[in-house]
Amino acid sequence: MAWYEEAVFYHIYPLGLLGAPELNDHSQTVHRLPGMRKWIDHMADCGFTALYFGPCFSSGSHGYDTEDYRRLDERLGDNEDLKDLVRYCHQKGMRVILDGVFNHTGRGFFAFRDLKENRENSRFRNWYCNVNFWGNNEYNDGFSYENWGGHNLLPKLNMHEPEVRQYHFDTVRFWVSEFDIDGLRLDAADVLDQGFMRELRSVTDGLKEDFWLMGEVIHGEYGRWVNENTLHSVTNYALHKALYSAHNDHNYFEIAHTVRRQRDMGLGDNVHLYDFVDNHDVERIMTKLRDKRHFLPVHVLLYTLPGIPSVYYGSEFGIEGRKERGSDASLRPALSLEELASADNVPLQIIGALGKIYSRESALWYGEYREADLTTTKYAFMRGDILVTVTNSDAEESFDLELNGTYTGALHGREISSDQGRLRFVLEGNSAEIWIPASERKQYEPIRHSLSNAVDDIINEEIPQRAEPGKSFEDMSIEELQAEILAKLSANGPLTDRMKREVRENVYRDSLLNWVKSFR
Repeated sequence: MAWYEEAVFYHIYPLGLLGAPELNDHSQTVHRLPGMRKWIDHMADCGFTALYFGPCFSSGSHGYDTEDYRRLDERLGDNEDLKDLVRYCHQKGMRVILDGVFNHTGRGFFAFRDLKENRENSRFRNWYCNVNFWGNNEYNDGFSYENWGGHNLLPKLNMHEPEVRQYHFDTVRFWVSEFDIDGLRLDAADVLDQGFMRELRSVTDGLKEDFWLMGEVIHGEYGRWVNENTLHSVTNYALHKALYSAHNDHNYFEIAHTVRRQRDMGLGDNVHLYDFVDNHDVERIMTKLRDKRHFLPVHVLLYTLPGIPSVYYGSEFGIEGRKERGSDASLRPALSLEELASADNVPLQIIGALGKIYSRESALWYGEYREADLTTTKYAFMRGDILVTVTNSDAEESFDLELNGTYTGALHGREISSDQGRLRFVLEGNSAEIWIPASERKQYEPIRHSLSNAVDDIINEEIPQRAEPGKSFEDMSIEELQAEILAKLSANGPLTDRMKREVRENVYRDSLLNWVKSFR
């Protein structure tokens, strides 16, 4: 079987994690990348077997405005640093995939610079889409062009131009020969030319055994991209949305329907989509969840439903991150591993436990998915001979399943047995368990700490610091608005845990503005 079918991915946005400056003036090379080694060790401890690392090539700002596809971003180091990183990952038994940003370039890319300088006489005028020398833009280029997402910072490449395709194919060959990478995540794959992807698949199939191509696809019929001629996998945004909203809305039918629909599309047990609960473009799972105790059932589902599980750096510690004023900066923070790592960090214990279970249970890679029980607040399914159960309400949930045998809970160590062909047991609210047949005689160390207690600690921590006097509500951050509301509530009487929870879980600026202005 291919390595990626059994992998657990760790996703790192390196410019953020390593604290690189927001803008790149290309004036000096700063070797930040060697600082990644301790994070690779951390990944190994948590059971991750593959790293999605990107973007990392020279750009002007966030990394997706590539200016040199064959040089590591100067804010991270040089090409030797990237070679050493991949080599170290391989020594740890981890595969490495990079971002392939092929749909567009940055304005500093050599072909675009030539287009600006030579205009109609540029030999690269056909490298970009819909170049109009009668137009103009906010950069006063004296011409206009098609871009990605409405951003002229990202001029769109003409993927029908043979020279463009050849340049990209040669770049991928360079990445494999120079850095020994194991795959690519194709940025904006949902708008990439299908013919280009078919050619790319042919090229990469001949470069390295089991070279993996995964595409960023937000919407659509995933089978259009995932097949034997184009990509091996795509980002499973449909399941991403279902995982958090099914818990927030107490509606497990949403997840079950998503799984059924993907199987009806032919994306069954033999198709491994890239599953995730957050990434560099969407808010952190701990921010999206209204009840933080749902971190456990959400991640149990991430690791046990069909697909390839992925965790975004920092989320294994339960950190939060929300979009503010259209910026993704808070989703891509610099982090200190030493400050985050703690034996008492319950989310980290959960991810570590799931990593150990996943590495030993091949049924979670290849086992047939069968739905066993489903209501709005409880969900049970089989992966091969493994039973998975989750709940999303405060109340206990009773399960009565047509199953024979004795099972041991891999997360909490509890044992249950069938009676006359029925497996009956009760699972506490906002919880989850992975039941392993006792006949397999596998033992896992139970999770020792309560996520409920950890959530209570969060709720009962000090009120966030208020904004400086005279600052208008419109200029306040989410945290400052929350602090103002809590302060106004406390002026009217003691704050209850429920009041604190409702304020902390409201992360929507318009709602908070209306709330704080409602006080007289």
